[in-house]
Amino acid sequence: MKTLTKEAQEALTPSTALDLLVAGNKRFVDNLKINRNLLQQANETSDGQHPFAVILSCIDSRTSAELIFDQGLGDIFSVRIAGNIVNDDILGSLEFGCKLAGAKIIVVLGHTNCGAIKGACDDVELGNLTGLLSKIKPAVESEVSEQTERNSKNSEFVEKVSTINVKQTVEAIMDRSPILKEMIQSGALGIVGGMHEIASGKVTFFNEEHDSHGL
Repeated sequence: MKTLTKEAQEALTPSTALDLLVAGNKRFVDNLKINRNLLQQANETSDGQHPFAVILSCIDSRTSAELIFDQGLGDIFSVRIAGNIVNDDILGSLEFGCKLAGAKIIVVLGHTNCGAIKGACDDVELGNLTGLLSKIKPAVESEVSEQTERNSKNSEFVEKVSTINVKQTVEAIMDRSPILKEMIQSGALGIVGGMHEIASGKVTFFNEEHDSHGL
């Protein structure tokens, strides 16, 4: 697999960038990893990088974006934080990756059995983690279909909150970054949410019109 060049990056659209991620995840699920010379890629990207996507995902040790999308060095920007939430620093990172470095798509990626989501569901308070989990609370409050056992013991509740959290993060990026919103509206950039199923490795993207933009 060749290292991504500026010319190859510029030739991509948001839709073709998403296609690359879909194909990479299928390879991961099928255990058919592409053969790459990572040392060669390290050398070829030493003077510059031209990633085609920015993945905002959780710090969970099972959710490495490079692995689950079968990508090499220089292919994606990986932004990781517990609960795949957004803050000003992350927004700045997304703006760098897209406006300045040329990435064509942002993916907000949640996952099943997420500890941060469980913590928010259980009202966990612990040092600086308390403030982080507070950013997930709106998703907990927005989930109204489960009326009983609204805590981490209810796996269906947890997964519904995870999905809502991803969708709310997508909307927050649009609302809080005029730079990214303009790029999306112009067709230069796409944004989509998705969920990674830990047990199988499969990523399901939310491709409904109200869950994705610019695609």
